[in-house]
Amino acid sequence: MIFFSAIICLFLVVHRVRRKSSSNISFPPGPKGLPMLGNLLDLNDSQLWVSFSQWASTHGNVMYCKLFGQQIVVLQSHEVAKALLERRSSIYSDRPPISTTEAIGSGFNSAQLRYSDEWRMHRRIFHQSFRPEAVKDYLPIQLRKARQLLQGIIEAPERYQDHIDLFASSVIMSAVYDYEAKPHNDPLLLAAEKAIKVFLEVANPQTAVILEAFPFLLKLPSWFPGAKFKRLAIQSQKNAIAMVNIPFNYARERAMTATSNQCMVSESFKRLDAFGNAGEFELALKSTSATAFIGMTRFTASTLAVFILAMMLYPDVQKRAQEEIEAVIGTDQLPTFEDRPSLPYVDAILRETLRWHPVFPLGLPHYTSDSDVYNGHYIPKGALVMANIGAMSQDEVKYPNPDEFKPERFFQADGQLNDDTVDFIFGFGRRVCVGRYFATASLWISMVSLLATFHFMRPLDNEGKEVDPVFQWSTGLSSHPVSLPCRVIPRHPEMTAHMLADVIGLSA
Repeated sequence: MIFFSAIICLFLVVHRVRRKSSSNISFPPGPKGLPMLGNLLDLNDSQLWVSFSQWASTHGNVMYCKLFGQQIVVLQSHEVAKALLERRSSIYSDRPPISTTEAIGSGFNSAQLRYSDEWRMHRRIFHQSFRPEAVKDYLPIQLRKARQLLQGIIEAPERYQDHIDLFASSVIMSAVYDYEAKPHNDPLLLAAEKAIKVFLEVANPQTAVILEAFPFLLKLPSWFPGAKFKRLAIQSQKNAIAMVNIPFNYARERAMTATSNQCMVSESFKRLDAFGNAGEFELALKSTSATAFIGMTRFTASTLAVFILAMMLYPDVQKRAQEEIEAVIGTDQLPTFEDRPSLPYVDAILRETLRWHPVFPLGLPHYTSDSDVYNGHYIPKGALVMANIGAMSQDEVKYPNPDEFKPERFFQADGQLNDDTVDFIFGFGRRVCVGRYFATASLWISMVSLLATFHFMRPLDNEGKEVDPVFQWSTGLSSHPVSLPCRVIPRHPEMTAHMLADVIGLSA
């Protein structure tokens, strides 16, 4: 009894000391908010990362704010993000609990799973399919799809964006499901694109915070005036069910009947025994397959749109890359992955495209599973922790004149590429994107193929003079040029679709 009382007394003393010590530690600096709303009115509705970057000049690289009572910590520098999200990953590897995931149909999304055994199974499947050694098996698919991209553009250059979207979705659809998409209006891809569009709209950080703060918005009748979120949720859930199940059932049947070519689903089923429970494994495989498709489709298409914009605005960069390609490969064939070591400037363009305008500038939020203290500031348990990737890409110390598109920044004095692979754009710690090796391979082969075949030029005005393109940046979770006007012209005026087919045949 005495021992038990002593333990209680010791606990109370420690608790009082902790309360006292934590009360003497302040939250990180940040803008003062309003009751209830927090800092909602201080934010740029369409570009949260811009608001966060502007605050950094006053409040520093670790900032604190609130939205509807949700505590948010924003990390503005690469160094701070690595210090917390990687070196203290035991605290920062969780995702926020989102009560609306089932309502909007996103419960399958591996990227949103809490840090748990379920997430570990998903991660294991991802790693087996997209680790560097496994990604090499997909290179023939990526090469073939890149050449289909060229054929589509030369036949209809005015629809170049549609062809880029088709490349982005069909290459990952083939790698995951062994599904060969039709070149025009493929029903599976159209359904998936519709699902992704709605999903990105309801998954952006502001919408997520609003729905968590006011869950009744998803309980309103869909016909009720102002019930936008309810209508979006119904549409998102319906689309998600189709997107998750239809391609997986197709791939599963082919895998079970041994008629499938190599793909994520078929190869994963070969390792079924290593995962234990067959039912849990199949559900996890279905979810990871859909997650891979969503993430890599949008990342690839959005990044290629940024690349096209850069080539238009920086014709000297485009010209230098084309001269490098021609010097290494000539004009009578197309590049392959084997040429990559001999084309460092193209690699530098890829890195600079990723840095110049990251298409997921805030990534997905981390969530603290315990409280922490960093540089004298208290970071509470249950806080959203956001890495401002957009701000890191604009670090003027690391990247002088960051608004300029300068691939040369990735070269050493001896002309060799440096070791800055801008890996921060793929996230941090245990939540880093596993598909980054596949994604960068898809980007490289498509970029080098496009540069070898076409010129990307500014649009013309009514007088035939070049003008800067007029377009909008997408808003929400991703950021990329929308409806970007561009003149896409074959590098060799005599090039026709038939001649390109011959070149592709010679390059096989």
